Amino acid sequence: MNVRTEHDMLGTLDIPDACYYGIHTMRAAANFTLSGRNVAPELIHSMAMVKKACALANTELGYLDADKAAAIGSACDDILEGKLADQFITDALQGGAGTSTNMNLNEVIANRALELINRSKGDYNFIHPLDHVNLHQSTNDVYPTALKVATVYQLRSPSEKLARLQETFQQRENDFADIVKIGRTEMQDAVPMTLGAEFSAFAEAFARDRWRTFKAEERIRTINLGGTAIGTGITAPRSYIFLVIEKLRDLSGLGLTRGENCVDQTANQDVFVEVSAILKSCAVNFIKVCRDLRLLHSMGEIHLAPVQAGSSIMPGKVNPVIMESLIQGGMQVCACDHLVEQCTAAGTLQINEFMPLLADSLLRALRLLGNMCDMLTDGVKRLEADRDRCLDYFDRCPIVITAFIPHIGYEKALELLQEFRKNGSTGLKAFLQQKLDPELVENVLRPQNLIALGYRD
Repeated sequence: MNVRTEHDMLGTLDIPDACYYGIHTMRAAANFTLSGRNVAPELIHSMAMVKKACALANTELGYLDADKAAAIGSACDDILEGKLADQFITDALQGGAGTSTNMNLNEVIANRALELINRSKGDYNFIHPLDHVNLHQSTNDVYPTALKVATVYQLRSPSEKLARLQETFQQRENDFADIVKIGRTEMQDAVPMTLGAEFSAFAEAFARDRWRTFKAEERIRTINLGGTAIGTGITAPRSYIFLVIEKLRDLSGLGLTRGENCVDQTANQDVFVEVSAILKSCAVNFIKVCRDLRLLHSMGEIHLAPVQAGSSIMPGKVNPVIMESLIQGGMQVCACDHLVEQCTAAGTLQINEFMPLLADSLLRALRLLGNMCDMLTDGVKRLEADRDRCLDYFDRCPIVITAFIPHIGYEKALELLQEFRKNGSTGLKAFLQQKLDPELVENVLRPQNLIALGYRD
């Protein structure tokens, strides 16, 4: 195997010549063997975009040779197109606030740029990972900026998918608008409603999530790129600090702005906590709605689509596995939120050392929510209502008499309820028609009256 020798402050290492990464990445791969997961590809993609923006700004201002900058830009484009993905080998959970990921990018970009201009990998006298690719940058401004860009992009997927999920629930709300059933509180029968009204509540919960997720993008458009090590911009020209934001804004198509106080933007990552909390809120709704759908399925009021055999021993058993999977997904998103919170709180003075776990957790939550939206949308489209079962529960529930209180009073309603429980042998509606004006019974129990805002005189 052909190798090249690279050096750093600790000594030298032989690097397989086929590899685009270098000595800093090799050391990181050996040092961090914690999670067994590589850095999220969304973060790699956004960091390559940041690197290209920096190269463009440095070139326009005369700090970087145009030919070298063109090669660096082309190398970044390769990464943005999904090439060289196997060259990003650092573990997702690494020390150093993300320095290893930044160096992995710097080395891969430098060596790919060298290759593009027919020079050997490792010819750092011509294009250097730090002097050229990382020019006027620090991990501490590149990494948070890249994470914000990645988060904005990833937020758009669940926002769009939540819109489809909301619309799917609204369609089922219409489909089930005339199916009368019993509402339940404290896991006990309560007053009448329709299955459509029940599904309307699910739709409204996800409508709020859709809006919150859409608006969350506004929280993370302020970036600290140009702030370098601690936000003061040390080693970066003033002209570059202002121009690089414009270049990244153009490349990304996002409404990014420079932080007025980059020391704050570098030290404090609370905006990620805010965004993560919005994702957790959505996850909580997923857990609650999926638990409700599983319960309605268990009672037979709805039938979830059968998707696989449910038991290795009981023939014919089918379980609500999609809902159970989604509940677990919601729990995982909530766990990710806790990690984002803890990582943010653990930052020290002018840096947050735990950005890698923060980034891994936030981007994982976003991926999960997008997939959860797809799965639940499909599940809701395929479920069926059991009109007869809903009506059967309704017709055997004496609490329905509550709807007649405005017309007959509480005491009379209680008397009828007790009589029905003791002697009722027919369905509730038939029983009430024997005891009350049949026209009144018919009117009160109409679906549109049962779900109307207040009763109608």
